[in-house]
Amino acid sequence: MDPYYSRTEVSNSDLSWLKKYWMPAQQIIDYEKAYKFGSLIDAMITESHRVDYFLFRVDDIQYTAEDFDKAEEMKRSFMRDPLCKSMLSQASTQSVMAKVCKFRYGTLEYEMPARCKWDIWMDHANWGGDIKSTAATTQKQFEEAVRYFDYDRQRAWYMDIAKSDTDILIGISKVNFKVFKVPIKRGDSLYNSGREKYEELAFRYWYLFSDNLKLVA
Repeated sequence: MDPYYSRTEVSNSDLSWLKKYWMPAQQIIDYEKAYKFGSLIDAMITESHRVDYFLFRVDDIQYTAEDFDKAEEMKRSFMRDPLCKSMLSQASTQSVMAKVCKFRYGTLEYEMPARCKWDIWMDHANWGGDIKSTAATTQKQFEEAVRYFDYDRQRAWYMDIAKSDTDILIGISKVNFKVFKVPIKRGDSLYNSGREKYEELAFRYWYLFSDNLKLVA
């Protein structure tokens, strides 16, 4: 297992895990399907050493030959896109960041260690982005998926850990192989909705699981 997942800081995935307690069953299934296939295309583009093309696996996760064929075509679409190709050439991939962050919930301020792992991070520009597989076939459908799957929450979480003012979500359709891009700026509607989502869940996580509840004076 990737040692990143055994770290003790709170991640966006931890917030998703907590949210599942209040999710309808179908939405949980949608999340898990999206995450599994998304892990495959992420690995093909950013961590090819983890991909076993003979056994159709990423680490110990099993896929089908059809999954691999589809992900390969998606990777080709990504590499044909000028912006995607340029970002990848300038970036470090699967870049880990961690810090103790200050959070606010209503009038309450508290601290909690937080972490994230960027698909693409350009240190010289202080911004990056994330690659998503999607069933969307149009830009509008992908933008709707961004909110449905809480990708806005993920991006606000990452931006605040990195203190980045710019971000981008890159969606690759597993249906028609089109590439969709959703830029995010600090203070815009996607950033604000994402921050509102993570502030709610982060407070719940801190209250339920922090051994030493530390308020900010």
